[in-house]
Amino acid sequence: MFDPRNILAQQVSDQLQKHFGDKVYRTVIPRNVRLAEAPGFGLPVLYHDGQSKGARAYLELAREVLAGSPA
Repeated sequence: MFDPRNILAQQVSDQLQKHFGDKVYRTVIPRNVRLAEAPGFGLPVLYHDGQSKGARAYLELAREVLAGSPA
């Protein structure tokens, strides 16, 4: 999960982009309270709060994966 307010997270993301280039998926999973809460309720985030930013990001990542290539 990525938090753009965290400098280390930004640096790691930049390094991943530099090293892996077009092998990195475009979708970023944001740090999100609803994502963190879901396991505590014993639910996948899509059932816990399917409209949260995190859930929508995971759906977008799944679309990218199913499409077959990251970029």
